[in-house]
Amino acid sequence: MAFLTGHSGAGKSTLLKLIGLLEHATRGQVMVDGRNLGKVKSREIPYHRRKIGMIFQDHRLLHDRTVFDNVAMPLIVSGASRAETGRRVRAALDKVSLLNKEKAYPITLSGGEQQRVGIARAVVSKPPVVVADEPTGNLDPELSKEIMDLFSQFNQVGVTLLIATHDIDLVNQMNQRVLTLGSGQLIHDSVNLQGTF
Repeated sequence: MAFLTGHSGAGKSTLLKLIGLLEHATRGQVMVDGRNLGKVKSREIPYHRRKIGMIFQDHRLLHDRTVFDNVAMPLIVSGASRAETGRRVRAALDKVSLLNKEKAYPITLSGGEQQRVGIARAVVSKPPVVVADEPTGNLDPELSKEIMDLFSQFNQVGVTLLIATHDIDLVNQMNQRVLTLGSGQLIHDSVNLQGTF
């Protein structure tokens, strides 16, 4: 688990989009799991994205679909069976404490619940890597802590997480590696120990 920090415009969101191939590098190389993403062909992009769970600050939920359907989307796209989809979606919703909301529509949920639906969708296909762009940006401190506890649980079972955030207090509580960007450059890389960089 590592945190990506830096001022607005430093390049945090861009880096996450590059990792997920939502954007392409105009120069240099982006390497993920030993693979140069600049050499990934268009037809291979969906297969690359199946290895990366993405959590967005604005949730990007489909408001005309139920919570269950939103979380199921990555499994449907990858061709999972109906039985497997049902089992995994319910397990992911249970993990984020939203199993009782599977038939609800996103518009009826609080901001924190919508964020947890986004997290369930990101992890339902069991990707080895999850990137999160300001996942606690619109949440109060208590909900933010709950989300970070969830991320810690995922990390403990082998999921790699890269979390972009402005919330330095939250970063200080986590005692994890911190990467600081400035104008698109890595300006600081350290392990956060006892609340210091």
